[in-house]
Amino acid sequence: MLRSLYSAATGMIAQQTSIDVTSNNIANVNTIGYKKQRAEFADLFYQTLEYAGTSTSATTTSPTGINVGLGVRPTAVTKLFSQGNFKETGNNLDLAITGNGFFQVQLPDGNIAYTRNGSFKLDANGLVVTSDGYPLKPNIVIPPDAVQVSIGTDGTVSVLQAGQTQASQIGQITLVNFVNPAGLHALGDNNYINTNASGDPIEGVAGFNGLGQIRQGFVEMSNVQLVEEMTDLITAQRAYDANSKAITTSDEMLKTVNQLKR
Repeated sequence: MLRSLYSAATGMIAQQTSIDVTSNNIANVNTIGYKKQRAEFADLFYQTLEYAGTSTSATTTSPTGINVGLGVRPTAVTKLFSQGNFKETGNNLDLAITGNGFFQVQLPDGNIAYTRNGSFKLDANGLVVTSDGYPLKPNIVIPPDAVQVSIGTDGTVSVLQAGQTQASQIGQITLVNFVNPAGLHALGDNNYINTNASGDPIEGVAGFNGLGQIRQGFVEMSNVQLVEEMTDLITAQRAYDANSKAITTSDEMLKTVNQLKR
């Protein structure tokens, strides 16, 4: 069979992966804290019909050889942790990170997950939690008589309670960072867990040691740019079409061969 049939088939599969990734980016264009993904590819190994340097005569050698490629394969889907745009909400429990870092939240199984989604709420006990009810770590409990909550750029949490004239500090929100954030494993729901590739979490105070600052009353929106995604979608679609044309052409060539004998 013709190599082009199989090479073009790998191209169609690769472009389908690209479209899948792009579609997920577009679907999450308004997801708070979402980070876009990028599909990456590499060519498959080559079938060598003639090695470079092979003698072509007593005094000459082949300068390039003959290597025929066998297609393409996906190698990675990389998360791009560039800064998303900020949206002002005026909500005291909405937090955005300007720069590097992740909030820590505790999952129901007791493990710690990491997120850029700073849209926090209060549960029935005054504990600061995510929209799914996962508590922020370290735990922050807002007193029931608090009339004002202030969160500094370094994560210091202070409240003004009824009947008081001065705010009191009740906790400290810390951030974590990783040597390789792209190596984090996405759980969905804007949460990640660390892996051997990401390295262990490095905890610290916001605004120090390379960690970003915390901004109260803002959320970080998705870093997806629709113009880029639509361009990538069109490019992948055309590449998919071109590979299908290669399969059609190969089929026509085989048809011609089959018709040689009448």
